[in-house]
Amino acid sequence: MDHENLELIENIRQQFNNTPYPRIPLEQSPKDNSELLYLHNLVTAYYFRNRKVINTEGKVILDAGCGTGYKSLVLALANPGAKIVGIDLSEESVKLAEQRLQYHGVANAEFYALKIEDLPSLGLEFDYINADEVLYLLPDAVAGLQAMKSVLAPDGIIRTNLHSSNGRAGVFRAQAAFKAMGLMNGSPGELEVEIVRETMEALQDEVGLKAFTWKADRADDAWIMVNYLFVGDKGCSIPEVFAMLRGADLEFISMVAWRRWELMDLFKDPDDLPPFLAMSLPEASVEERLHLFDLLHPLHRLFDFWCGNPDRTQAFVPVAEWTEAQWREARVHLHPQLRTSQVREDLMNCIDSQTPFEISRYIIVPTLAPVAINSTIAACLLPLWDGPQSAVSLVEKWLQIRSEQAVNLQPAAQETAFEEVKELLIRVEVFLYVLLER
Repeated sequence: MDHENLELIENIRQQFNNTPYPRIPLEQSPKDNSELLYLHNLVTAYYFRNRKVINTEGKVILDAGCGTGYKSLVLALANPGAKIVGIDLSEESVKLAEQRLQYHGVANAEFYALKIEDLPSLGLEFDYINADEVLYLLPDAVAGLQAMKSVLAPDGIIRTNLHSSNGRAGVFRAQAAFKAMGLMNGSPGELEVEIVRETMEALQDEVGLKAFTWKADRADDAWIMVNYLFVGDKGCSIPEVFAMLRGADLEFISMVAWRRWELMDLFKDPDDLPPFLAMSLPEASVEERLHLFDLLHPLHRLFDFWCGNPDRTQAFVPVAEWTEAQWREARVHLHPQLRTSQVREDLMNCIDSQTPFEISRYIIVPTLAPVAINSTIAACLLPLWDGPQSAVSLVEKWLQIRSEQAVNLQPAAQETAFEEVKELLIRVEVFLYVLLER
């Protein structure tokens, strides 16, 4: 590694030693944040890729760039029985991460002050790697991806992200301005943060940089450091992301918030596109569609995605295309992060009050709009809180409910009930609220 990159890495290390991140109180727990747990649960990524439900017991999970360990704690709570390994360039961050997991009683965790490129020295193989908000800081992101691939289990999955040049354009302009002012030489500290704040507050409100990037109510010291004064920060385009994956011999699986990257949602009427688009978009690759989305609507700061070893995705038939026979042998799981007493109690209250059950209130990441289901038929899902059920048993439960409420509901034939339950399961499986396997 050349002298310039070595100096950059040292400045980044010093920045996080001086200002460990994230600044989340030690005692704060994510145990009730079902959406955050959903995102960091290996079950979510593995099911999305293979349409199979995986048991996290005994799995080994890496938090690469763990910082002060909040995401490490999330990973531990989201993946019961898994071993958590955290690494970070900053020694001070690693100390805080160890303290955090000890405080919350997570025993099966270990942390190392280590560069991502040195991962092979641990001699471990990982079933899941979370490299959150770190890859864009590396001098060579491909080398970082290659290092993670070298310790990834054959069927393992990496969740990582890179900054979008378009989605973060305003912040990159701010960084350029403060570099020009000499505030990002070396490792910025309290003095540089104060100069940034004074500068932004002194600007007129209509000045472009202030109007588009400055939010006084959220611009605390940590926010300024990881945005305006973020040493090593850089952005890229979708084609560059895919080029990096090819360079590391990794396969793109999906954006983590896949539903929020749907190109057709950008059009007023997806069924009535201009002729050129109507002919060309159906033939576009995933890379081309994501690139066009980012160019048309740079909504996302991050390209947050899952990837893995090539040619390891298990073949599956989409649930919407299952035959009657396949449905009759199907097993239904409730996503682990919905299987809480609070969610069950909320559903029961909706059933009692005969109001729609807004299932997306707990996990909105994969959706663009609220997802509410009729609480009467949603009652057939209640057995899922006790454990996985056969699709057939849920149909029987629905028939029982209809029979008990015959005053308000017409008795249903077995075939009709099966179709109604199938329709419900297909609708919520799209968002991985329920997981179906044969």
